Amino acid sequence: MAEKPTVLFVCVHNAGRSQIAAGYLQHLAGDRVEVLSAGSEPKDQINPVAIEAMAEEGIDIAGNTPKVLTVDAVKASDVVITMGCGDACPIFPGKRYEDWALTDPAGKGIETVREVRDDIKARIQTLLGEILPA
Repeated sequence: MAEKPTVLFVCVHNAGRSQIAAGYLQHLAGDRVEVLSAGSEPKDQINPVAIEAMAEEGIDIAGNTPKVLTVDAVKASDVVITMGCGDACPIFPGKRYEDWALTDPAGKGIETVREVRDDIKARIQTLLGEILPA
């Protein structure tokens, strides 16, 4: 793996799960990891409940904007984590792929979004231990 690994989070809308994951990884890893996120069918804005749930953790994702998934983003990444985008994600040899089965927070209340957020946080902490030298 690269000295500074690049991690790409992909979900359908790039408005909730992938933004929460990118926010946590950026917050916890700082400049030790390059963080990207994208969606196969991005929305025009971040889910406001996801923004609220992350603000409770002291992490501001309000300034982010959903981006469309590109082949270049996948090629540039060492680790690609998909969250329910199915076959929309291109596969390249030599990359680490994980699919995280997470509830889609779209249209859900703050309680559900907090559960998704906390699940993502635990997964990010595990991932960090795997991709960064101790």
